[in-house]
Amino acid sequence: MSNRDQSQGARTPSLGEVHGSVSVPKQLSFWKRLFAFSGPAYLVSVGYMDPGNWATDIAAGSRFGYALIWVLAMSNLMAILLQSLSARLGIVTGMDLAQACRAMFDRRVSRLLWVLAEIAIAACDLAEVLGSAIGLQLLFGLPLLVGVVITALDTLILLVLHSRGVRVMEAFIIVLITTIGGCLAVEIVLSKPHWGSIAAGFAPTLPGPGALFLAIGILGATVMPHNLYLHSALVQSRRISQTPAGIRSGVKYNIIDSLVALNGAFFVNAALLVMAAATFFNVGLHDVAEIQDAHRLLAPLLGAAVAPIAFAVALIASGQSSTITGTLAGQIVMEGFVQIRLRPIVRRMLTRALAIIPAVATIIWFGERATGDLLVLSQVVLSLQLSFAVIPLIHLVSDPRWMGQYAIKPLLQAVSWLVALTIAVLNLKLSFDAVAVWMAAAGSRGWLLWVTVVPGAAALVTLLGYVTLVPWLERRRGAPTPAIPSVHGPTAMPAVMPPHAARRIAAAVDFSNADTAVLSQAVTLARSSGRGATVVLMHVVESVGARIMGDEMQDSEARGDQQRLELYRNELSELGVDASYDLGFGDPIDQLVALVQTHGPDLVVLGSHGHRTVGDFVHGTTVERLRHRVRVPVLVVPTTS
Repeated sequence: MSNRDQSQGARTPSLGEVHGSVSVPKQLSFWKRLFAFSGPAYLVSVGYMDPGNWATDIAAGSRFGYALIWVLAMSNLMAILLQSLSARLGIVTGMDLAQACRAMFDRRVSRLLWVLAEIAIAACDLAEVLGSAIGLQLLFGLPLLVGVVITALDTLILLVLHSRGVRVMEAFIIVLITTIGGCLAVEIVLSKPHWGSIAAGFAPTLPGPGALFLAIGILGATVMPHNLYLHSALVQSRRISQTPAGIRSGVKYNIIDSLVALNGAFFVNAALLVMAAATFFNVGLHDVAEIQDAHRLLAPLLGAAVAPIAFAVALIASGQSSTITGTLAGQIVMEGFVQIRLRPIVRRMLTRALAIIPAVATIIWFGERATGDLLVLSQVVLSLQLSFAVIPLIHLVSDPRWMGQYAIKPLLQAVSWLVALTIAVLNLKLSFDAVAVWMAAAGSRGWLLWVTVVPGAAALVTLLGYVTLVPWLERRRGAPTPAIPSVHGPTAMPAVMPPHAARRIAAAVDFSNADTAVLSQAVTLARSSGRGATVVLMHVVESVGARIMGDEMQDSEARGDQQRLELYRNELSELGVDASYDLGFGDPIDQLVALVQTHGPDLVVLGSHGHRTVGDFVHGTTVERLRHRVRVPVLVVPTTS
């Protein structure tokens, strides 16, 4: 990684519009501080209960009963661990995961990781599109294609929430989560599950063919790669004191936030699986993989008309809550990896367009019945991308070069790497089995897979090996990390040096009342600089003739301006200040720059013109344009003209 781009890193705060926008009280009250820190994990948790989870949970419950609850529990423990590590990274380094990856890897690798992160976000948004559209169809009878198109309008919801601040967004999400939980609680009460069988489902087992595919789908639906990028940015919305005590406090309270929020998400997912097992599996309906079928069968099987209504309302709430966090994650990865900043509404429309296209194509070509398979496939795609976020995260939080004293301890490192290894092995197994099935089905056309899928899979495995081994080798070698630009400002007071006294002062005059303030300041500075200090009076004749003929223009205006400069010079001499003058002809900015270069002053004194927005638009801003073109300090003196 010797060719790492040294300009990479956190040049600007992640999610700058909400960065540090929530204050944290300094009182010692545990509950007040916990309330201040609570929120980011709830925004993250909605990704763990999005419509993609519904498809995998219902399919797992109807096909294998309660037997795969242990996969949900294991996935939830992984999620709590990884989200806590993500929060730690954001609090300690002031960077989100995307910014940190950009700083850790060279440009080519970080671009590849960005592409994979965008694929994961598109897959997640696809699940949200389909889930919301299915919910609208179930509740209002709309055609699925119409529901997919309507989901594009949720950009307006996001725009309103984004303008209200992160606290309002968090409150809205909590309302949606409460709605989902309440609706599914109704389903659990009505389905009357067998609690002993639920307890037995926590024993690890793969009960039959297809169980591994569903288990990996559950893993992908639960531990989502974009949530790792999201959490590391959201925790920075809290204004944490950048002291050891403040950082430790931030890490502790965010771990508690993650525990509460993600365990709530686990109960939502478990409720879906338990409902499917109790309602469908127990009566021999083992192939209910479609959300529409589950909704249709709830009323006759449970004997309550409220069951399908609660189911549809919860599904719509799930899709709408997840769409907000997906957009924020997209903004984070785009800004962090490639430093492209888009307005949230533009980013939302782009992400939603990438999700609507495959959804519409699937509905048109394969019919509405194919949406269930598409939902499960989206979760498997998410799972395949997961290692490319998890492994860099563990490298970062384990390395004292990045985290200092806040690097995780060896035991936690071992557990984290065990989780990463489990995810990688399961995904490699799934990928190998899928390619083998495709090869067998392709027959004589198998060569197409050899020239497309196989090289692509090999490239991904190579990339995974790179992000796994190279950071470890660099750490072993003791290679220095690139400087981490802190978004919290400098870490030490810069050296303060006394300035050199200005010996030559340029004063730009325009023969208005503003000259009083400009000349007064110039005289004061010249006198304070001691003997030998001089003032150069500068003025630009900007008439039409002067712009055309330059210094050859000697009309009455030019002669009058020269006489005024002579008067100013004589007045300054009476005040004991050595003064001279010079005239420019033409564009004021170009001529002032030329006069400054000619006379080489140590300081330029200008008067502010007193304009506001309309005046700046009409007259231009001389000060702003001049100070960017000269290499000497420019002092702007307030005036009332």
